[in-house]
This record gives sequence, C-alpha cells and structure tokens, in this order.
Amino acid sequence: MTTLPLTPDYDAWPIEADLESVSFTPRLVTVQWSDGRVSRYHSVWLRENAADDTTVNPATRERILDLSTLPAWPEVEGAEIDDAGALCVDFAVEDRRLRFHPGWLRAHDYDNLQDPEAPLVPVTHWQGGPEAGPDTLSAAGLLDTAPDSEAEEAILAPALESVLAKGLVRLRDLPTEPGSLEAIAHRIGPIRDTNFGGLFNVQAKPDPDSNAYTSIALPPHTDLPTREYHPGLQMLHCLENSVEGGQAVMLDGFAVAEALRERHPDAWATLTRVRWCYANTAKTTDYVWFEPMIRLDARGELLEVRIADFLRGPLQTAFEDVEPAYEALMTLQRLLGDPAFAIRFTYHPGDLVIFDNRRLLHARDAFEGSTGRRWLQGCYMERDEIRSRYRMIQRARRRRRITAEA
Repeated sequence: MTTLPLTPDYDAWPIEADLESVSFTPRLVTVQWSDGRVSRYHSVWLRENAADDTTVNPATRERILDLSTLPAWPEVEGAEIDDAGALCVDFAVEDRRLRFHPGWLRAHDYDNLQDPEAPLVPVTHWQGGPEAGPDTLSAAGLLDTAPDSEAEEAILAPALESVLAKGLVRLRDLPTEPGSLEAIAHRIGPIRDTNFGGLFNVQAKPDPDSNAYTSIALPPHTDLPTREYHPGLQMLHCLENSVEGGQAVMLDGFAVAEALRERHPDAWATLTRVRWCYANTAKTTDYVWFEPMIRLDARGELLEVRIADFLRGPLQTAFEDVEPAYEALMTLQRLLGDPAFAIRFTYHPGDLVIFDNRRLLHARDAFEGSTGRRWLQGCYMERDEIRSRYRMIQRARRRRRITAEA
C-alpha cells in the first residue's frame, strides 16, 4: 500500500522519524527508527490499539474490540514495514494483518516513556506584589471570528496557555451587552450550571443568598468548595463598574501552598490530611462536603485547594486533631494575608477574567454602592473543557503542519 493507515483517533500525528527495521517474537514487536531510537510494543497492546473496523467504530473512533472474545492471546506471526512506511503486523490467532501509522506509533511509545500525565503547558507558580498583574490580552473581535478558525485560535491559544500555566488570564475589549458571556464561554466549552444558574450576576442586591451579592469585602476563597467536585474554572465579565472601591484581588493558591510546605511543614501535613466541613446552607439549598484544604494527586503534585472561610461548617474530625487543625488554619490565613502573594486590579467594562477555581483564590475589597454600579456576570465550567479546547487547537496546528509538508 502507498497510503498510510488511519489512526484509532481523530488526531493528526506528524512523522518525526521513519521506521527502519522491525523484528518480533510471538508477544513482542521491536522497531528501530531512523534517528536510532528502539521501541518495543507488546502484541496485546498493538492488537487493542489497531485502527481497523474490527477494533474501532469507524464512525466514532471508539473501541469496539473486547479482547476477552478473541480465541487466544493475540500473538504475532509476522511483522514488516510496508511501502508507505507503516508497520504491518500479522496476528496468528485471527489470521489478520493490521497496519499502524508511524506517527501515532511513535507518539505512543510507552517503551521510552516520558510523562503521559504531564500538563499540556508547564505549570508556573507566581507571587504578586504592588507591580504585579494578570497576563492581559486583547480579545477584540473574538465573537466576529468563525468558530475553529485560525483567527479564533490566534486569540484563544495564548489565553488558554496563560490559564493552563498560571491559572489566570484577563481578556480586554470584549462586548458589554448582558448575556454576551455565554457566547464567549462557548468558544471554549459548555457552561456548568449550579444553583446560581448558568450565568449569574455579581452585584449588590436585596435579600442576597451569597456574600458575593453584597458590597462587603470578600476574603480570599475558591467558589463552591461545598460541592463534591467544585467547578474547575470561573469566568467573571465586567459589564459596568463605576463604584468607589471593589478592587479585585487574586492569589495563586498553589504558590501559597508551596510556601506553607516549605515554611510550616507541620501545618502543611495537617491541611493535606484533615477533612474540613464545607457547607452552604442557604434558604433553598443545602450543600455539604468534607475534604482537606490542600489536595494532592496520585503523583504527589498539587491538585486543588479548597479555601473559603465563609463556607466552612463546624469542624468534625478526630478529637486530637482539632487544635492542630486550627493552628494550621491560622498559619495558612496569615500567609493569605501577606500582600506579597496578591495581585490587585480594577475591572473595566469589557474585561473578562478567566481563572482556575481549584487553584486561584479570589477576593474583593468592599465598595460603596451609592457611588455607582458594579455589575459582573459570571459562569463556571470545568478544567476538562479548557484542556480539550487547547488540545483541539494543537491538533489543528499539527494538521496544518502535515498539510504544508505534504
């Protein structure tokens, strides 16, 4: 064959090196690449990751193969490189030849494992200070660009990179019509509804069901830590702001957590272990969840922080942990009050701030409502959406690169 086979996904995989030679045993295929790398693939792994229509549904690219239905272990009885440069493997038990795209095969070379769970963009912890501010980009014309176009990508890509790396970006020059946030958010992904709705208005109002809907100062916090899975992203879009005060404050919760680990290891250990009660017992809803304030993933990396003093319920933990937990909490609170961690800025109409709600802490100075109007519209979505959108942009770039090189 003179054309390369499909891959078991919709992605585009540039060929970084050509296949030069192949050898095999019944359960292992070994290839050498043109740059000298040697890769080994188990026969069972190859069989499950083939791209033919007995393995994946060609309409969805989702797997349909059930390995347990094969008559025996999928052993190899032949392997070669064809004229198109694809790896061809003959599976004895099925009497079937399957072809593998070299770009895809190289990208999924688990024998030379890098870090498949590495973040899409290197994560950068940051501190604040009087001169610091968020990464700021113009998003003028975003809603006039065609979805999935290079023009849209030129605006979104650097914004998504800032959120993935630093947890925060500020976009300027956006429309100020009420409701336009929904169209902007959908350029990234679907909005997550909560008890506050899809879009919510952040403005002082009578009979508020959240401190955010008053003019009082708000301490550094993450939103909705009362949920089993609190939203991964938040967007706040400024429609009006003519009040005195009300400056926004942002802190990198991961930087604060790392400072806690370095300076106060006992407090760090306590806050990664003790499960606090988070509660939002409003007039019409009653959300309660228990979780440590600092959570790590399976690799020991920071996964999230849950910090919101006004949404903590009564601590319910082992008797001997109560005083250490409060000592650790107060140590953390003192760090949160250190101006070296904070950036401060004023919202201007047309500004949109996007931030990682499981990493960034946001706060607000009190404002004087009688001096004007302060109106932000907000929404939530998930970290998954921003990662998916960024992968799609990278996929489009790879496809253009492959086309240009063809």
